[in-house]
Amino acid sequence: MKLLENKTAIITGATRGIGRGIAVEFAAQGCNVAFTYNSSVEAAQELEKELTNLGVKAKGYQSNAAEFDAAQDLAKNVLEEFGTIDVLINNAGITKDNLLMRISEDDFDKVIEVNLKSVFNLTKAVIRPMMKRKSGSIINMSSIIGLTGNAGQANYAASKSGIIGFSKSVALELGSRNIRSNVIAPGFIETEMTAKLDEKVIEEYKKSIPLKKLGAPKDIANACVYLASDLSSYVTGQTLSVDGGMHT
Repeated sequence: MKLLENKTAIITGATRGIGRGIAVEFAAQGCNVAFTYNSSVEAAQELEKELTNLGVKAKGYQSNAAEFDAAQDLAKNVLEEFGTIDVLINNAGITKDNLLMRISEDDFDKVIEVNLKSVFNLTKAVIRPMMKRKSGSIINMSSIIGLTGNAGQANYAASKSGIIGFSKSVALELGSRNIRSNVIAPGFIETEMTAKLDEKVIEEYKKSIPLKKLGAPKDIANACVYLASDLSSYVTGQTLSVDGGMHT
């Protein structure tokens, strides 16, 4: 039996890395997928085709989650196209790393806007239809950096910590309507971003991870499947670290 049969999920930032891994795994579990992308039209078309081939309904939307009105429009369009919104995965995110001494106001604002405000925008856009149905699972992507902080990433750490506080508040507000709100905090995951790192740097990372390896997008996708499915029907307001034991 497929764990997400007949559900519909919105996944932001899904054309690469973790987002793509989640979209593919959700489709394999029988979930219809509405996903957003920023600029990579070709990658979006490829993903749409791959998901559809898994026997589900899938559609990509070019949408900037950091814009409030765009998020409202997205939720409206997905409802019209798919009929329901059962799951929201706020995955879109960026980094603009620099030491605090050198970081510009614009680089701080941009990271907060894309990583944190987008979570507010989309959550606000989907809660009304979820409240009507008295059902829904919201999954927000934080990071191990949101739990520990990191030199040169004050903006990113602030945005990812903010997601945790926001998600806990949503869990408290909407629990009585059977809407769950949880967080996943990935550690070091093998994606296009980590592929650019020097091999020696990767080896150093591995030494600091109790399981002695980097995670894969599928590891995050599996955690999302759990939180999106009825397996976690009594789980809300939680932060699940998927980091090989780095933050215990």
